[in-house]
Amino acid sequence: MAGLSSRSAVAIHALAMLAHRRGGSLTSAEIADSLDSNPVLVRRVLGRLRDAQLVRSTDGRGGGWSLARTPRDITLHDAYAAVEGGRVFSRHPHPPSGACVIGRNIGAVLDAEFRSAERALEEQLGRTTIAALLQQILACDSESQDG
Repeated sequence: MAGLSSRSAVAIHALAMLAHRRGGSLTSAEIADSLDSNPVLVRRVLGRLRDAQLVRSTDGRGGGWSLARTPRDITLHDAYAAVEGGRVFSRHPHPPSGACVIGRNIGAVLDAEFRSAERALEEQLGRTTIAALLQQILACDSESQDG
């Protein structure tokens, strides 16, 4: 099963950082530092976010990445859709046997179940904006500092 890659988490992390910057820009190296990751990976993900018009980049000295929309106008689903290709769930890599009652019918049944689960995922991710996520993150940080 292919499933989700870590690109969604990287994309959402980057968008939250940019939202926290409040209109300022960050370099891919700064974002990569927070992720404890490679700037090349971060640039690839940011490139997909740029293609989806969620972020923009500025070249040269003082350049970097910034949000192309307000944090309240970007959902987790927007980030997911920008960086994840294909379906979350997939069938067996090889078609099952048509000689078996299960093999003959499981594909259609699984397709319906998988489509339903993917719609639920998309709906859930569409309910949370980057602005709301940032509020949750900052609240967690405040609670951890208080306790």
